[in-house]
Amino acid sequence: MEVTDSIDDIPIQDPPDEEFSASNLTWTKFGNSEFHVVEVALIPYDRVEAFICGESSNAECPTRFHIARSRKRVWDGLKDTCKSDEYLQLRLYWCSFGPENYGEGGTILPSQKYRLNTRNRAARPQSMRGCTCRFAVKRLYARPALALIIYHEKRHVNKSGFVCHGPLDRDAIGPRAKRVPYMCSEIQQQTMSLIYLGVPEENVLKTHLEGIQRYCGSDARIDSFASQYVQKLGMIVKRSTHELDLDDQTSIRMWVERNKKSVFFYQDSSDTDPFILGIQTEWQLQQMIRFSHHSLLACDSSFGIHKLKYPLYTLLAFDSRHHALPVAWVITRTITKQDVSKWMKTLVDRIYSVDSTWKIIGFIFDDPALEFESIRDIFNCPLLFSMWRIRRSWLRNVVSKCSNIEDQREIFNCLGKIIHGIWNGVDYMIALGELLNDFASQTAFIKYFKSCWVPKIEMWLTTMKSLPLASQESCGAIEGYHVKLKLKIYEDSQLDSLERVDWLVHKLTMEIHSSYWLDLYADESGSFSAVQEEYISSTSWHRALQIPDGDVTLDDDQDRLFAKIASQKDRNCSRVVSNPGSEFAFCDCSWSARGNLCKHVIKANMICEQKDDHPPSFSRQAFQQLLDDLSRKPMDDSIELDQSHAWAMQMHEKIQRLVELTTSSNIATVANDLPVKWAGRKGRTFIGKPAKGALLLRPISKNNVKRKMVSKRKSRKRKRLRTL
Repeated sequence: MEVTDSIDDIPIQDPPDEEFSASNLTWTKFGNSEFHVVEVALIPYDRVEAFICGESSNAECPTRFHIARSRKRVWDGLKDTCKSDEYLQLRLYWCSFGPENYGEGGTILPSQKYRLNTRNRAARPQSMRGCTCRFAVKRLYARPALALIIYHEKRHVNKSGFVCHGPLDRDAIGPRAKRVPYMCSEIQQQTMSLIYLGVPEENVLKTHLEGIQRYCGSDARIDSFASQYVQKLGMIVKRSTHELDLDDQTSIRMWVERNKKSVFFYQDSSDTDPFILGIQTEWQLQQMIRFSHHSLLACDSSFGIHKLKYPLYTLLAFDSRHHALPVAWVITRTITKQDVSKWMKTLVDRIYSVDSTWKIIGFIFDDPALEFESIRDIFNCPLLFSMWRIRRSWLRNVVSKCSNIEDQREIFNCLGKIIHGIWNGVDYMIALGELLNDFASQTAFIKYFKSCWVPKIEMWLTTMKSLPLASQESCGAIEGYHVKLKLKIYEDSQLDSLERVDWLVHKLTMEIHSSYWLDLYADESGSFSAVQEEYISSTSWHRALQIPDGDVTLDDDQDRLFAKIASQKDRNCSRVVSNPGSEFAFCDCSWSARGNLCKHVIKANMICEQKDDHPPSFSRQAFQQLLDDLSRKPMDDSIELDQSHAWAMQMHEKIQRLVELTTSSNIATVANDLPVKWAGRKGRTFIGKPAKGALLLRPISKNNVKRKMVSKRKSRKRKRLRTL
């Protein structure tokens, strides 16, 4: 839009409607070397009231405007050679929800000297929210029949740039705010989750009323307010946008400023520091303390490293059904020890501020490039390595780059032998050379494997050999979260927004957060049976438990073992699993073809574990290797032997307690057998009377100490005076 410096070049507009607003006018940028550029429009002076009425009837931000300042000149008060933009009368109209701010954290401005027409204020003084929307109406001196409208701020936002009143304002205070029925945070979160998940408004209102009636009972007035509340939330969700500013960096700063309670770490990008944003809502903090205390914590790292602007790291806790629950998100590209330690220490300190006894027994990670030594130091726990990422990547590329299913099975089996050789004492280079020679005809896969995995395969194998491996159930839970996250993130039609951080934050805190909140609430409360059933069967491990053992048959075909599993939907169809009993078993189902760990592979491995002629799983082999190393380390009749015995007994007791908890039908019997432990001396209660000869001392308080010090000073002063 070009900038004009003359009022004569601005066209006169007179919309035919009885009332019109700024959207019905064409705005022109006006300015010169003396004045800054503003947007202006020229209308007949007698249509000013119609413009003000139209602006007040804005559907998104209904309001009224008051005159904040007024100036008037006497006719013939200027010379004949006055400028074309000089005014005969100038009035500044300000939104009635400003400029003062009586809200939380707002500032109250002193009363203005030139405030006129005070009857046109907002409904209550407490409703003033610091709105900066304002425009000036200048009646031109040279042409009194015309009015120049100068809009300084068209949006109804506060100084921080957020919508501060109207249906899009979540914290708006209406005239009937005191009469709104009581709604606990659980009901509010439930309603917001249902709206974000696309549930029809009628069903949301029905569920919302059921929740309110548990606290307030049934009342027609309450039902009416509840209906308005649901409609308002629906409008907020429908019209909400992730773009708080056109610039992504500025937009994310504004989001952080508005959601300080949900941000545990923020570091803006600069020449020396990389961008780091750590997100954890209050609900996620509660679930992290609840489920990860004396349990496991996992990490799904580098999600969207090739598509998103910054990769996403997720910390996962395992709930009561051993499903992966996101308890924190970190958006960053850096994985150095210094940067990882920053946000991890901040997160741990936040948890300790709520529960000082919080402690995890293990941390599962899936990327050997991470600085896992800093993780061990900060969380003060053992580390476990998860193989699901390398298995998923290899399987997806085997299926996509090899067309023959027999070659796919052979290649995937050879890849499993490379990892299996860690515990057999076989050099991985021998198995790697056999793979490259035997399948040289599969040029697409061999080229991919040489470029992507051969340079870093030693790092992966070294990490697997030095650390315990996570089980298939935990790998399936982490993969289940990863698949759901990928579905939610990439299903959006606005794929051009993938390079914006504010769009990713909006997705995580609104849709992903609402989805997991509703899943856990439905499972624990028993409501929303459809959501509960989908949540229970969301992992391959739980879907495998639903397959009967009789539907699995093991067949030997030319010295190769296959497992046939009957389909649960179509009894005439069956799935074939090659190389069962291994994490690198290959299934011909569509879910496995996408690189996922399917229920058929898990069920076949469960059946093979019951047989003695099958090798144990990778995680069990790694555990056995650690125990063997521990038994061979100490010398006879040495202190190291005593320490090894102590560690082994402690591990044995923990495993025994864990087995009792998982196998017992009544947890009270297990809790009664646990030894009594005192939490601290302050928590103990003294029962009985003290002994007769006990000497009771009065507790020394700070006030008594202060009195003694003051008395000593006075006595010293008296001595000095006597001496003088």
